[in-house]
Amino acid sequence: MFAPLESAIGQQIIDKFHIDTEETDSILLYNPLKDKLYYKSTAALRIAKKLGFPIAIGAIFLVIPAFIRNLVYDYIAKNRYSWYGKKASCMIPTPELQSKFID
Repeated sequence: MFAPLESAIGQQIIDKFHIDTEETDSILLYNPLKDKLYYKSTAALRIAKKLGFPIAIGAIFLVIPAFIRNLVYDYIAKNRYSWYGKKASCMIPTPELQSKFID
């Protein structure tokens, strides 16, 4: 499920892990069962692992040290708009997609 950082649960996670939202420019993944927060490439690869074949194969990159993966992650994040373009407006989520958001 998804939650914006501005939501009540997002604020709880920010407070719990002392996240500086001014410095955070990455995806965050919270695992409540382990009470652990993942970010950048680790979060993206752990999410990919749950998406099924063939995307889940990307989780193999978790064996690479995070500091190396995060260099690649930051490079892709920095260049993604020049490679793939940027939309003029945000997508309006379908009711099915909207049901995946906590808040």
